[in-house]
Amino acid sequence: MCGRFTLDPTTKFEERFKVSNRLENRTARYNIAPSQDVPVIIRSSPTRIVMMRWGLIPHWATDESIGSKMINARAETITEKPSYRGLLGTKRCIVPASGFYEWQDTGGHGKQPFYIHADAGEYLPFAGLYDIWKSPEGIEVYSCTIITTQPTVNLQAIHNRMPVILEPAAE
Repeated sequence: MCGRFTLDPTTKFEERFKVSNRLENRTARYNIAPSQDVPVIIRSSPTRIVMMRWGLIPHWATDESIGSKMINARAETITEKPSYRGLLGTKRCIVPASGFYEWQDTGGHGKQPFYIHADAGEYLPFAGLYDIWKSPEGIEVYSCTIITTQPTVNLQAIHNRMPVILEPAAE
């Protein structure tokens, strides 16, 4: 599960993701938590950055609080879950990150955090889904979830899930 991540949007951020608009806030963030706004890359005409709340609020939800339970979507079940399957065709996104935290259970002594990160100045593009929910007042709320999968061999000892990290060709 990805419950916290980091982002250091250097000046080459827009070039790296080939987006048409610029990220307004270039402040590095080292503890991005669910319910916070994060920059998300969506493919439209042209590809652009959109700020979204982390924690998916499906368009059909009656209350925005559901988003706190939907920060991650299991890759193995997204085609089955009503909250996700309708988004696969048209509302895929990239959640750019510099790194993420996973906690390893230390066997009764709490949990040990590990920081998994890209090389300096590089990014880990997480696969994601997004939706647009309308509040009772008519305000559109853009929200997203990060798709997770089984961990790589290197991460298995730390945690049983990890974000789906896209290869450049898959972006």
